[in-house]
Amino acid sequence: MDLRAMFSLIPLLLLGLCCADEDVVNTDMSSTILRINNGSRDSLLEGDVLIPKTRNAMKCLNKKYSCLWQKSANGLVEVPFLISKKYNNGERSTIVNAMKGFEQTTCIRFVPHRRERAYLSIEPRDGCFSLLGRIGDKQVVSLHQLGCVDNSIVQHELLHALGFYHEHTRSDRDKYIKIHWDNVEPFFKINFKKKDNDDLNTKYDYSSVMHYERNAFGKNRKETITPIPDASVAIGQRVGMSKIDILRVKRLYKC
Repeated sequence: MDLRAMFSLIPLLLLGLCCADEDVVNTDMSSTILRINNGSRDSLLEGDVLIPKTRNAMKCLNKKYSCLWQKSANGLVEVPFLISKKYNNGERSTIVNAMKGFEQTTCIRFVPHRRERAYLSIEPRDGCFSLLGRIGDKQVVSLHQLGCVDNSIVQHELLHALGFYHEHTRSDRDKYIKIHWDNVEPFFKINFKKKDNDDLNTKYDYSSVMHYERNAFGKNRKETITPIPDASVAIGQRVGMSKIDILRVKRLYKC
């Protein structure tokens, strides 16, 4: 094999290394996120949430900034963003289209960054992760090119950036799911800690794009999350925001 042919195979080999154990198209979104983030150099809570030490997420202890993005006089919530030039045209299109999914159903508008101090910097770092809520400055949303540039994952990370936790950690989750603690890897048990969050008077949503799969953080892929009382209910999906996800955005931002 000549050098030109060998180098032409490198992208395919890299894709195989990323996805050798699972078909990306059929893989649950959370499986993809957790697999890609495995070995990330960043400290991530719940697998993909990077929380600054200066404040407690949606509690907004630092009054200098709000945890929510600000609504303008026209009633729209403009979230400035900058997309890294490392993405190709197809990847950029996927990211922008995922953003447009918010525009079609909520008052959220992702707008190109100009001179705003607070903005999202979309970058292909080592994994799929985001900060939680608005921090008041540049904040990275990482979307690795080998697996994270997918409509559901992009919307999942953007929802974190808008201020939303994972569904399986909401304060009333024990009424709707059973956590199999013995099946959870000891190091990752903190990822199932319930949050003192606001569910915005919405019901538990098994179909939320923020809900992790049955064997998230499980020992040898054992089941860690089981719906109750009906264990057959499907959880985790790879499409995009559910109707309740959209409703929550509307209620949180008073659309």
